[in-house]
Amino acid sequence: MKIDQRIVCDFNQCAGCMACLDICPCNAISIVDRKKNLNAVIDTEKCIQCNACHSVCQKNHPAGLREPQEWLQGWGDKRTRATSSSGGFGQAVMRAAIQNGISVATCRFIEGDFKFDLFTNESELTAYIGSKYAKSNPIGIYKKVREKLRKGEKVLFIGLPCQVSSMRNFTKDHKNLYTIDLICHGTPSIHFLQESMNEYGKCLSDMQEISFRKKDRFLIRCKPENILLNGIQDCYTRAFLQGFCYTDNCYSCQYACQKRVGDLTIGDSWGTEMLGELRKGISLILCQTEKGRELLDIVNFHFFPVDKENSIKMNRHLKHPTVISKRRKVFFRLINNGISFNHAVSVIYPKDFFKQKIKQIMIRCGLYKGV
Repeated sequence: MKIDQRIVCDFNQCAGCMACLDICPCNAISIVDRKKNLNAVIDTEKCIQCNACHSVCQKNHPAGLREPQEWLQGWGDKRTRATSSSGGFGQAVMRAAIQNGISVATCRFIEGDFKFDLFTNESELTAYIGSKYAKSNPIGIYKKVREKLRKGEKVLFIGLPCQVSSMRNFTKDHKNLYTIDLICHGTPSIHFLQESMNEYGKCLSDMQEISFRKKDRFLIRCKPENILLNGIQDCYTRAFLQGFCYTDNCYSCQYACQKRVGDLTIGDSWGTEMLGELRKGISLILCQTEKGRELLDIVNFHFFPVDKENSIKMNRHLKHPTVISKRRKVFFRLINNGISFNHAVSVIYPKDFFKQKIKQIMIRCGLYKGV
């Protein structure tokens, strides 16, 4: 990318929220994904200088942050909790919204990509459940939500804080828009996930399903066939959890703080005192607004008080963004020198890589039971 090209926000600080693409009347914007960073580039020959892209951009104009008024934790009914990454609040609130005539806009895995869409039928809910640990694709969702709102319909939008901020900008904080932001560590370019899966002999576009975690166990599982034996942590998960493969903007995220951009915020209640329940999954829920309270009032969920200070301590992204580690520089030097993704991760974490290899041999020999 040329430095003198016109871009929507600060150089290498694009979050990939895609709102600028949706609002541009001339299709003059494209996202350049260089894995280490993103940029929203403007085609000056098509641009009519309406400035809509700059105005909707969450980096240029972050939507207002609000102090949480309530701090809660809990879990859904037995089925909801069992089929969720954590305590199941996301699933429970989506179901409640649909049952109360509120359309839901959020992310699902389809055709090898993590795409946003609207749904209004409870039978579609399953496809939208689960954590997604890669850059998602919100192109088109902003227009769809705005159209619903203009018709007088209510919409619940669930996404990363940067995406929620852009949705609020795009819809001008419409009275019928309800928002939930997720406590976010940061996100890598989807190209890394594609490359990692290719190195395991799998193609992301051929996968029917993919999941990144189950409760406190973090590893990729997929259908029709897993990439590794159950219990073996893959290189992509290791890189994600260590936080050195995110795009540049994530390390200076303006939303990684106690004040939140959504009406509600959800994450994991890692700081809970209910340790006996933690393995089953416990959701952390912060409520910032009256709209958030409306959602809490309609959802079928077991709520409990939670210690605010412990929640912040154990969810550090409620205090600050992920801190750049020295390993990130080494990682991208390896990548830029043509080293493959999985190989680069194994070079940075040789002991962990060796342990996983030993565990894999033990599972195959029946000496260790994978989970």
